[in-house]
Amino acid sequence: MKNLVLLGGGYGNMRILLRLLPNNLPQDVQITLIDRAPYHSLKTEFYALAAGTTPETHMRVAFPEHERLSIVYGEVTEIDRQQKMVLLEDGKKIAYDDLVVGLGCEDNYHNVPGAAENSLSIQTMAKSRKAYDAISALPSGATIGVVGAGLSGIELASELRESRSDLKIKLFDRGPRILKDFPERLSKYVQKWFDKNNVEVIANSNIKKVEKTALFNHEDQINVDLVVWTAGIRPVSVVRNMAGVELKQGRVAVNQYMQLPIDSSVYIVGDCAASQFGPSAQLAEEQGEQIVVTLKRIWANETLPEKMPDIKLKGFMGALGKKQGFVYLADTTVTGRIARLMKSGLLWMYKNQNG
Repeated sequence: MKNLVLLGGGYGNMRILLRLLPNNLPQDVQITLIDRAPYHSLKTEFYALAAGTTPETHMRVAFPEHERLSIVYGEVTEIDRQQKMVLLEDGKKIAYDDLVVGLGCEDNYHNVPGAAENSLSIQTMAKSRKAYDAISALPSGATIGVVGAGLSGIELASELRESRSDLKIKLFDRGPRILKDFPERLSKYVQKWFDKNNVEVIANSNIKKVEKTALFNHEDQINVDLVVWTAGIRPVSVVRNMAGVELKQGRVAVNQYMQLPIDSSVYIVGDCAASQFGPSAQLAEEQGEQIVVTLKRIWANETLPEKMPDIKLKGFMGALGKKQGFVYLADTTVTGRIARLMKSGLLWMYKNQNG
């Protein structure tokens, strides 16, 4: 029996499981899912866990159950493509016929001195828990520096304001304005929310060094009590260190079928995979869809299409606390309470579909 091994229970591999189970898995194929946790984590909501506004239990979705799905819990330490084997920290070895690598990402500190040692992360549930503990321990009037004003940084800063009105929050944005690649109306709305809620946005920032209680922006020293880093990601080291992989702008290069160009039995999905788009849950799901199409054709001994359909993303949604938000969908911008309800509704649908 062929063994399809899925590394990581993130958004891409959850979409693959949703499409193959319960009735679309060939009788001669079994699936082995390997993850460090016994549940799928809603990573897009980790900012709320760190801020203390949403409990961890609300960010868990159970993995599906099926007679030909085995779940192995552990930390992946090596992917041996020559032996077609995955090695785990506890010494286990899992053989595969086809492998989908969706192990996610870690923070990219861009070689900034002190950033890794002196900042907190929200890239995993465990790290978000640690961030929550540190933020909760801050005294009234303390200052938090959030480095990186992408979606994660924006949502974290706004949720922190809702959680701790007594804190000073500084959000460091490398660009000239919030969400500079999107319509100015959207930027102005988010900036206005931050102005109204006393979140200081520092535009055109360039963090040169991070100390325990200070950030160095250009040549200026800014005193802070705690730093959270949301300024970019890269694939985890196990993926970066795979023999023979080519990195493209920091992520693993793949062909149109999401396969390694040098190994058609290995697929890359999610934050690990190179793409014209920035990493997101939506992108990972679309990549998962394409992997399922490819696998089903290969299993049926059918010829792969000469060209896979282009991935088209619908847009994105962001929260500004629990009452306001913003949506960019099909070149249309929606802001305010309706946008926040749209995001909450999408999250409910996702949990209902996958749970």
